[in-house]
Amino acid sequence: MPEMRFRVRWPDGTSESCYSPSLVIKEYFSVGASYALADFLARSRVAFATASERVRAKYGAPCRRAMAQLARIETAAGAFENDWEARVTIDAFEE
Repeated sequence: MPEMRFRVRWPDGTSESCYSPSLVIKEYFSVGASYALADFLARSRVAFATASERVRAKYGAPCRRAMAQLARIETAAGAFENDWEARVTIDAFEE
């Protein structure tokens, strides 16, 4: 199963490399696109659940790393939850 990393830029300008066990991330995000925080979180939840399910279908168990990455994203997003204008940008796909 092809793994990938993708780089996000948080509303405060910090950059973070994120892991996905599947290229499915490309179906939910585009390089250069900026997403409202709530939209980014909703897309992330679906994308990582889908990626984890693909791993489960192939190997018989869900991907713990995908779920851990989603938890990390949700934790980081919590810092901006009171900022109604917060946006997250996808800077790169790193395959």
